[in-house]
Amino acid sequence: MTETYDRRRTAVLLVDPYNDFISEGGQVWPRVEPVAKQIGLLDNLRAVIAAAREAGVRVVFVPHHRWERGDYETWGHLASGQRYQKQHHNFARGSWGGEFHPDFQPQAGDVVAQEHWGQSGFANTDLDFLLKQHGITHVAVIGLLADTCIESTGRYAMELGYHVTLVRDATAALTPEKLHAAHELNGPTYAHAIVSTHEIVAAFTDA
Repeated sequence: MTETYDRRRTAVLLVDPYNDFISEGGQVWPRVEPVAKQIGLLDNLRAVIAAAREAGVRVVFVPHHRWERGDYETWGHLASGQRYQKQHHNFARGSWGGEFHPDFQPQAGDVVAQEHWGQSGFANTDLDFLLKQHGITHVAVIGLLADTCIESTGRYAMELGYHVTLVRDATAALTPEKLHAAHELNGPTYAHAIVSTHEIVAAFTDA
């Protein structure tokens, strides 16, 4: 791995670490579980976040909109994820499923961006503003799902001029095929680096 990261100018974007996604008993967890367990998702997320905090790399939470009664009722154009949320009420505000996994709670110095309604953590939120205010130029994107929010957030980051790193085993998808496409087919079109958890942890240690 040839990428280097200045801890003062790098942030880890942790996307959608909700109980509904990554906790036993979460509404969407049964759909994510096979791929997540195959790649060791939770342990890898823990490792990346721990290494970032140890190195002084900023951790930024990039949360999806949490469902509330009345959401989407008058919308004209719902994407598939929004239709799913309208029907199933995943990430409901005030519910256990809409809380962050207990191992991924904001700590002092972390940043929590506004919730995104679609797939990109940048669209209609303050994420770009917050990153710029903290002098961030490099982002490593981890969390869920590889082929939707991770890809959209990473692609948008590239368009805004950030250096983008994908951590291939610190994000999951609903099927192995979708995970493969996200990293091997689509990822190289916008990401400047696609690395493993081991590689990013080592790079943060040297930052």
